[in-house]
Amino acid sequence: MIPIPRPDGRRPDELRPVRFFLDYVDYPEGSVLVEWGRTRVLCNLTLQEGVPRWLAGSGQGWLTAEYALLPRSTHTRTPRENGLTGGRTQEIRRFIGRSLRAGLDLIRLGERTLILDCDVLQADGGTRTAAVTGGYVALALALRRLAARGVVPPDLIRTPVAAVSVGIVQGEVRLDLCYEEDSQAEVDLNVVMTGDGRLIEVQGTAEKSPFSRYRLERMLDLARRGIAALIAVQEEALR
Repeated sequence: MIPIPRPDGRRPDELRPVRFFLDYVDYPEGSVLVEWGRTRVLCNLTLQEGVPRWLAGSGQGWLTAEYALLPRSTHTRTPRENGLTGGRTQEIRRFIGRSLRAGLDLIRLGERTLILDCDVLQADGGTRTAAVTGGYVALALALRRLAARGVVPPDLIRTPVAAVSVGIVQGEVRLDLCYEEDSQAEVDLNVVMTGDGRLIEVQGTAEKSPFSRYRLERMLDLARRGIAALIAVQEEALR
């Protein structure tokens, strides 16, 4: 089967354009709007004293994430989740939190909590990977400023963290799926890695039929190259 062209004309191994707008909101310790193709996610980082009850007395800090699709971020209105949070939202919140905690020295943070709020302003695929990648920039920005003021120790970040989607569409391995591709993908993976290429998390499933280990390795290789490019964009923004 000859693959059909990508909706936006990209090569199979090409990312959508990614930009970070720092200090998008004035009040948080760190604020970043990530624009990833047509997906836009606002990431705001807050530092609070204290930790969840189950960590009290441990001397260790914590990072947690919130995630929400704003009502008209999608093609049809998404109702606000008032009170009862859906399973997908909970799963994405945990995904973001796990991803960013892996790059932090939580012991040296002390008994403080970092809260990352990720609000999707517009969704066109890859909202969770955009939240992780933009959330890292908001986190790094906040910790740099807090350390300069003597609020937290320096060098709490052990490694940059970024995430990207990869999948198989029309039999072709593709990097960074937009919504149109994601909705028809035979395989869909979300991959999170450190700056030196170590894996933090791989979420993946065969939507239509099983796939081979060879295909999996090709997708992971493509994700690694994409994440290396994303970390370069993160570093440039933080300069």
